[in-house]
Amino acid sequence: MTDTADLPLVFQVHAFACLQARPPGHPRGSCAERGAKALVERLQMRVDRERLAGVAVTVTGCMGFCQAGPLIVVYPQGLWYAPRTEADIDEIVDHHFKGGQAVERLAFLPRL
Repeated sequence: MTDTADLPLVFQVHAFACLQARPPGHPRGSCAERGAKALVERLQMRVDRERLAGVAVTVTGCMGFCQAGPLIVVYPQGLWYAPRTEADIDEIVDHHFKGGQAVERLAFLPRL
């Protein structure tokens, strides 16, 4: 098996954004019912508009922490964010994706 340290990074930043939808009233809830669609659209728009070539956005299903959603996890750092507004998305793009600095106030620490 190849040591992953020897593999080149395809993207400098790869953001996985949950867009899981469940029926209304489901006990776990979902990121979609908490406004994830607009946030994911904003995230993708910013990445596309600013031509952030080293950044990828991938929409996912459930990542297992529904109570905290909407959620975005960013690699290679493995940093989880729980944005609530489009301004939060802008802050993540400006400070983390473009500036290399985590946005601590939006960070989420998943606990099993």
